[in-house]
Amino acid sequence: MTRSKATFIGFSAVLLWSLLALFTKGSEPVPPFLLNTLCFGIGGTIGLIWMGAKGQLGRLKDVGWRVYAFGTLGLFGYHFLYFSALRMAPAAEAGLIAYLWPLFIVLLSGLLPGERLTRLHVIGAVLAFGGAAMIVLQGGAAFAADALPGLALAFLCAITWAVYSVLSRRLGSVPTVTVVVYCLATACLSLPAHLLLEETVWPATAFGWLSILALGIGPVGIAFYTWDIGMKQGDIQLLGVTSYAAPLLSTMALIIAGYAEATPILAAAAVLITAGAALAARASARAKDPVTPA
Repeated sequence: MTRSKATFIGFSAVLLWSLLALFTKGSEPVPPFLLNTLCFGIGGTIGLIWMGAKGQLGRLKDVGWRVYAFGTLGLFGYHFLYFSALRMAPAAEAGLIAYLWPLFIVLLSGLLPGERLTRLHVIGAVLAFGGAAMIVLQGGAAFAADALPGLALAFLCAITWAVYSVLSRRLGSVPTVTVVVYCLATACLSLPAHLLLEETVWPATAFGWLSILALGIGPVGIAFYTWDIGMKQGDIQLLGVTSYAAPLLSTMALIIAGYAEATPILAAAAVLITAGAALAARASARAKDPVTPA
């Protein structure tokens, strides 16, 4: 598989994650960890069915338990920290800090063998983060002292996903089918978290169940498989920067569905995110085809 094709596949995860808010809204009033249990269960089961049809279930036996532990900690750890942060801090502020993960991916990628991190990559990531911040903080922000524990969890959440994503590159020889186990293990761990922390509430309508099914198939299913491919074989810096398109596309999806309204801030954010992605793409092109002196 070529680097550009893997990058495109990886970006499909960002497109799917842009539907996360829309389908999550449709799944109300199901609490987060119960939703995690259902959606990751669906995503993992789909992977198992696909592997069974392809006769690839045996490949799971060849992977060591440390790899499975790593992947499960990445997926479950990120979601546990994110939901816990939202319980302890205002959603906008916690969401903004949690969305540092694409910037951290760009910065940490410079530690990987064979990767070249440039100034344009960093500038592009910062610009895109600024655009995402405008969307997340449209209603203003107030970083109160009593919210600090929640904000700290949000920061750990960002670090967790960035480290998981970047270290996936070091596991390039591990087949993407291992994500099946990551998803199923995350579903299993989310269930006791739900029973301990939440009240069980099921969807009230057929649309709610369809939203959960859509989440399990796309944003909390296929997306993690395609992200794994992108991180292992694609342009990791470009994927990090373009990940900031997710909150922009997510807000646009909510506007189309009638859950949100268009604002001038959205247009300004789109400019910043697009500019950041363009800079990162230019930097990646330069790194791939460096100019040689005459």
